[in-house]
Parts: sequence; structure tokens; C-alpha cells
Amino acid sequence: MPAGKPVLAWPSWPQLQVRLARLAWRSALVLILIAVWELVPRLGWIDRVFLPPLSEVLEAGWVLALNGQLWEHTSVSLLRAVGGLAISVAYAVPLGLAVGWYGRLGDFLNPLIELLRNTAPLALLPVFILLLGIGEVSKVSMVVYACSWPLLLNTIAAVKQVDPLLIKSARTMGATPWQLFSKVILPASVPTIFVGIRLASASAMLVLIATEMVGAKAGLGYLIIYAQYSFLISDMYFGIIAITVIGVVLNYLLQRLEQHFTTWKGQPA
Repeated sequence: MPAGKPVLAWPSWPQLQVRLARLAWRSALVLILIAVWELVPRLGWIDRVFLPPLSEVLEAGWVLALNGQLWEHTSVSLLRAVGGLAISVAYAVPLGLAVGWYGRLGDFLNPLIELLRNTAPLALLPVFILLLGIGEVSKVSMVVYACSWPLLLNTIAAVKQVDPLLIKSARTMGATPWQLFSKVILPASVPTIFVGIRLASASAMLVLIATEMVGAKAGLGYLIIYAQYSFLISDMYFGIIAITVIGVVLNYLLQRLEQHFTTWKGQPA
């Protein structure tokens, strides 16, 4: 075997047992929820017309997958949510860094930020529809608006919470303002910025589903509301499950991305 090439070692049986035990412990409540959802309607404790067993819901989802509706609605919602989130990250993170770094800019913008962030995004839905129509622009704009505030506020807080000793030490060693920002402020702010990004991703899905329930012809929000009106209850519940799965996957991917950009922190114990 070539020298220096890493050898992949399979975990031993005791290690595998420990990992399986941890996985079972972490998944216990989810497994209990699944069992309750399956058994309660079948035992007649809840009318299965209004809460079908989970197996029937998954069967309805399989039918949606086979006829192409699931992919159609999921892809449309993902494009809107990820597109709006990307736009908000592209402008809100740099703006938050600038507001947190330059005190005068923060003093100038803070009153407007406080006014807008306390205006509920869904309360502005009729305004967005009136001004931008019921097409893609209004839906993506709503996502951008909803994502902006957790991103902006967490980025500002990240810059302001950097340890003053780090800043003082960098200045003592002769760091230029740009070096201070790029080598100290920005790396120290990344974990809190990613908290904002993860909160924004949750807000993106929440607001998007609400907007898709009004004046949309595709998307998971449309699927849910259409299934409700058509009394396709299993389809409705599967749409909710699909949204939950998307949210979990997005959160996991963002956590992995955060670990990539914060390798200096080391792995958690």
C-alpha cells in the first residue's frame, strides 16, 4: 500500500453498538410520534377521515411522486425559497457587517431597521400582491423581506460581540483596518452569521408557504390548500411532511457549511 495514504477503518462491533444506541436515543421521540400517528387513527381515538394513519399519508405521497406532482410542486417551492434566501444573504450580510462596523452608519439606519423588522411579513402580503402582482416576483420578494431581518440583526450582533481583546491585540501588532476586518472581525462573526442564515431559511419556508396559498398555481403551499379544499386529506398531510423534510435538510446543509467555514473552532465534543 502506498505510504501516506489514509486507511479506512471500519468501526468495531462495540463502537457500532454505541453509535446505534445514540441514534436510537436521539430518535426516540420521533419514533414515538410516528407510532402514535399510525396507531391513534386505527384505534378509533381520532376520526381517520380528518387524521389518516401515517402509512396512508405516505401512500398518498408515493402516488404524488409517481404522477410527477410532488416533484413539480417541490421544485417550484425550492426555487422560490432558495432564490429568495440567496438574494437576502447577498445583500443583508454585507449590509449587516457595514452597520456593525461603522457606528455612524448604524445610528443612521437603526430607526428604519427597527421600524421594518417589527412589521410582520405576512401583514404586507396584500401590499406585495398589489404592487408586484401574483407572479414569481411578489413571492420571491416576500421571501427576501422575511429573510432580511434575522440575517441583518444577527450579522450586526456578530460584529459587535467580537471580543475587544482580539481587536486590541490585532491593532497592537500593527494590523491595518482591512486586515483587522478580514482576519479578526469576519472570522469571529461567522458562527453568529450562520445562526441568522439558519433562522432566515426557516422564515423563508414559512412565508413562502403562506404566499403560495394565495394566488399560486404550483408549490407545496398550493398543494396543501388545494388538497384541503378538495378534501384530499392524505395529500394535505403529505405536503406538510414534505415541507418539514425540506426544512430539516436545509438546516443540515447549512450546519455542514458552517462547519466548513469554522474549522478553526475544532470539532464539538
